[in-house]
Amino acid sequence: MTVNHHVRVYKSAEALPREDQLAWKIAAVATDEVAVEPAVVDMIINRIIDNASVAAASLTRKPVSAARAQALDHPVSRGGEGSTIFGCVLQDRTSPEWAAWANGVAVRELDYHDTFLAAEYSHPGDNIPPILAVAQHVGKDGAALVRGIATGYEIQVDLVRAISLHKHKIDHVAHLGPSAAAGIGTLLGLDTATIYQAVSQALHTTTATRQSRKGEISSWKAHAPAFAGKMAVEAVDRAMRGETSPSPIYEGEDGVIAWMLDGPDAAYEVPLPAAGEAKRGILDTYTKEHSAEYQAQAWIDLARKLGNDRPELRDPANIASIVLHTSHHTHYVIGSGANDPQKYDPTASRETLDHSIPFIFAVALQDGAWHHVDSYAPERAGRADTVELWHKITTAEDAEWTRRYHSEDPNEKAFGGRAEITLTDGTLITEEIAVADAHPLGARPFARENYINKFRLLAEPVLEPAEIERFLELVQRLPELTADEVRELSIVAKPGVLDSAPSPRGLF
Repeated sequence: MTVNHHVRVYKSAEALPREDQLAWKIAAVATDEVAVEPAVVDMIINRIIDNASVAAASLTRKPVSAARAQALDHPVSRGGEGSTIFGCVLQDRTSPEWAAWANGVAVRELDYHDTFLAAEYSHPGDNIPPILAVAQHVGKDGAALVRGIATGYEIQVDLVRAISLHKHKIDHVAHLGPSAAAGIGTLLGLDTATIYQAVSQALHTTTATRQSRKGEISSWKAHAPAFAGKMAVEAVDRAMRGETSPSPIYEGEDGVIAWMLDGPDAAYEVPLPAAGEAKRGILDTYTKEHSAEYQAQAWIDLARKLGNDRPELRDPANIASIVLHTSHHTHYVIGSGANDPQKYDPTASRETLDHSIPFIFAVALQDGAWHHVDSYAPERAGRADTVELWHKITTAEDAEWTRRYHSEDPNEKAFGGRAEITLTDGTLITEEIAVADAHPLGARPFARENYINKFRLLAEPVLEPAEIERFLELVQRLPELTADEVRELSIVAKPGVLDSAPSPRGLF
């Protein structure tokens, strides 16, 4: 069963044994050698496919190209055989922390992979690049990789359930550093004391402000989780060398909770698996059918349906107003409650537009579809009738949708809301949606076939047909893979594809 751990701030004069610290308890979960359940193994395979899908679609984008160039400028470190980089031939390898960096940016760039939302936001698939990079470098097999990824997901999900970061304007990757470090610890079979040091160091180095997701959102949005993964790899390296970390990192008088989160009087109940309990966290996560912030997924599906069922709604001349009644999170993060004028600016960056539900709803309503490139194109965002419709759309916080957003009951938890469309003739149209179509409780839940189809769709423009089949055959045998086969768990671009990408030069 799951055990709730009471976590509070301790003054320096209060002795808190390390075995009672949250970082140690996380490490203890990482060292628990419980078997990985078949359903979890299957979902890990799905998410590796999902990550490769969105990485393929982003190979020629500038942030991804820049991160890849940085990685290629660093040689393989002496401790292993190196790690692969998405897009590059399998023989082109780099040191594992730099592979975690490059591949992490490729996975996150389009905001198109898996998600888990509770007290905090997260993309748990961000755990995979650093754990896989280390597995390739040191020569771990598929079974070890599965165990490491199961831990990474479990710790990420458990921290996200309990501790809100965004409330204090701390970026959500502060939960990713510890989870990735724990996952790498499981992969390597490290002892609890070593993983404890790595988890503490990873948290210490990955706390940053949420300005990366505010206003005119920059390319750092894609780099932030990759940086956390890179720091996790480095934290494990330091811990393995016997170096220690600030502690207690969560509970200390000058620690994260006291000064970055709820303050010296704070207390949290953090759920972690009991000893011998399987790590099932990944089964509570969900992926994206659409390339947009997760809280936009259900709204895209509703807008598509409305536009296809009632084409007259696509003409702004027929619309007086559209109000999307939704949760606190959606209203204040991607809705008009953010008070970001950039969310209504047709010249805003793609990173900004994928965090603007008024823009997303307008385009999905008019097009009856959503495309990871075309829907964000400058000419699409700047189309006059779209801008007119877009500026008639606002959001409003609704207490019931906020309650459902935070519900612990998976059958009740919701990420959508109610659309109220007032026509110029006074007619009121009301429709609502609770979860995205691809959600486990949605109209068309994603299964292996859907993950494979998503991979084929996004990979076909940049990978040879034989490479697509090679990767799919390999990944679906994940638990049986040898160490050499794990080193082939990447995607290689068609000749010339990477040559067409930007090739920025920097310090390295």
